[in-house]
Amino acid sequence: MQRRHILFLTAILILVIGRMSFAQEKMVLTLEKSIAMALSQNPYHLAAEERIDGAQSQVREAVSNFLPHLSTQGTATLSEKLFALEFPSMIPGEPPTRVEVDFTRDYQFAFNLSVPLYAGGRLKAGLKQANYSLKSTQEEVRQSKQLTIFNTKRAFYSCLLAREFVRVAELALKDAEDLYKNIQSQYEVGLASQFDLLRSEVRVVNLRPQLIQAKNSYKTAMLNLKTLLGMDISVPVEVQGNLVYESVSLDPEESVSRALMNRPEINRLMYQRKITEQMKIIARAQKLPSLALSGQFNFWADKLRLSGDTWDDYYTINLVLNWPIFTGFGPSARMAQADSALREIDLTMKGLRDAVEFDVNQAILKIEEAEETLLSQEKNVEQAEESLRIANLNFDEGMVTVLDVSSVQTALTQARVNYSLAVHDYFVALADYERALGDD
Repeated sequence: MQRRHILFLTAILILVIGRMSFAQEKMVLTLEKSIAMALSQNPYHLAAEERIDGAQSQVREAVSNFLPHLSTQGTATLSEKLFALEFPSMIPGEPPTRVEVDFTRDYQFAFNLSVPLYAGGRLKAGLKQANYSLKSTQEEVRQSKQLTIFNTKRAFYSCLLAREFVRVAELALKDAEDLYKNIQSQYEVGLASQFDLLRSEVRVVNLRPQLIQAKNSYKTAMLNLKTLLGMDISVPVEVQGNLVYESVSLDPEESVSRALMNRPEINRLMYQRKITEQMKIIARAQKLPSLALSGQFNFWADKLRLSGDTWDDYYTINLVLNWPIFTGFGPSARMAQADSALREIDLTMKGLRDAVEFDVNQAILKIEEAEETLLSQEKNVEQAEESLRIANLNFDEGMVTVLDVSSVQTALTQARVNYSLAVHDYFVALADYERALGDD
């Protein structure tokens, strides 16, 4: 029995350790996987999606106004004062006779039915308004989706850039350490001065904090990405991908046309205009007559019994016409408000279309600027690497000083940093261009 307990505890221990090791495995994130996780887990985007349910409920509420409304009502009389009738006496000299008559019933149940027949277009306008509101909400969610994708791409590219900065810092430190070892070897045989040895050692020491700072920046970028994806920040993550430059051809006029058709901000404003038009129709309908069919079916009795002869019933069917004669100029004021809102939306639409056109052209200019920068920096890196190779050979021959080699190393590091920044800016500009187009 004791042996069984030991085996059982051992199995549980192995299972727990296995789960702990599995939980510590690194999650590999590609750009596509990051976008999918952001759209399914980012709390701000999920909150935006919840608005669609509310808009759909408004549509169902508008549809319910077309349907018959049936209600029931029950009353029980707790106290009443009976109606008294007084009859003169047929015998001279005698007082009149008083008779109390109960014209009410102590228990009543009623079913009320109301069916709208005509409301001056108010119900139809309300349904259209709800549908336009739903479409506007869908465009709002689409805008949230595009913004979430753009932010995810930017955060992902920042992680790749921070990782590249770590690699550049490691290369710079390695070059400095190689130079220090070379000078140390020459110093030991009397071919290098102590000043050169100390200078090279100081450079190595100064570059190590830069590497630590680059690694911390990478960790910070990863935390930002995990927060954006709605992940637990304690989960170890590794990004997979490289910023590889590929030239793209862009047509400004075609891009602006696509953006004006696809941008969710423009579509939302268009639906807002339609909603305002329906508000004007609803205000106008308040001046028009309305027609409805109503009915009532009643049961009443003096005693609360279920026997059939206790209860009496009656019903009424009515055609109800309501024609407003004077409404205090309220509908006219609301119509004027709708007209003012329409003019405001039209002016806002013009400004928004201009802003979208500017946004697209600005994104294209950023792409072109980043492309020119990275092409020039790519050649600059090649030249800097060749300069370092020549400087190292010349240093071995005693033709240049350690200061010359250190200057070439610094120039190479800066060229690598500039190139990485240019590639990062190019990809962020592309992501911003895709967002500016408004494509799904």
